[in-house]
Amino acid sequence: MVITSKLMSIGMMVFSFAIGFIILVMLGELSKEQRKIYLEEMISQLVNLIIFVWVGKIILNFPVFIEDPLTILAYPSGSDSFYLAVLFSAVLFLYKSSKWQLDTLVFLESFLLVLLTASFAYEFSQYIWNDNQFAFGYLILLTVLWLLFIFMQNRFSSGTSILVILTVWSLGVLLLLSIQPFVTVFGYMITPWFLGLFFVTGFSFILYCKRKRGS
Repeated sequence: MVITSKLMSIGMMVFSFAIGFIILVMLGELSKEQRKIYLEEMISQLVNLIIFVWVGKIILNFPVFIEDPLTILAYPSGSDSFYLAVLFSAVLFLYKSSKWQLDTLVFLESFLLVLLTASFAYEFSQYIWNDNQFAFGYLILLTVLWLLFIFMQNRFSSGTSILVILTVWSLGVLLLLSIQPFVTVFGYMITPWFLGLFFVTGFSFILYCKRKRGS
């Protein structure tokens, strides 16, 4: 039963990101060549995140892993594993983005559209099929963010759009945390300290990219 539930969750996540990629192809402003390169890089980033979640789970349960490596499969990937995975992914992304010839802000803006769409599809499934009432507030926030993103597209620069979405998302999640017990992103609970760290780090990086582009 646990394995079935886990497989269904993974299947829904894959389906959600597939929808996100389709929306990017339909609504994105990338050329065919750019789209191919960016989609490959997005998939690479997501695969890295999944791998790092497992690495984080091993690190956090290292004594158990040493005694019996296979039992680590039975341990759920908690929020702490997710936080470590985001940290490792961010470090790897910073390194890669300093080497590649892609426009980092355009890439992040395109990836943001995929993430917003995938998040909405995933939370919608949680609300409808799993009757998760706490997903409703986050669904409303994602709807506002998605519409805001579409409105800002081609009207503002990539960096400005990302900063606005990041700010509204952070404030929205913080508001939800004040009126309900928890907020989850793809099944992982978001805590205020992680939210604050994510906002400050993301905001600083986007500002750095904007200044680097302008120089």
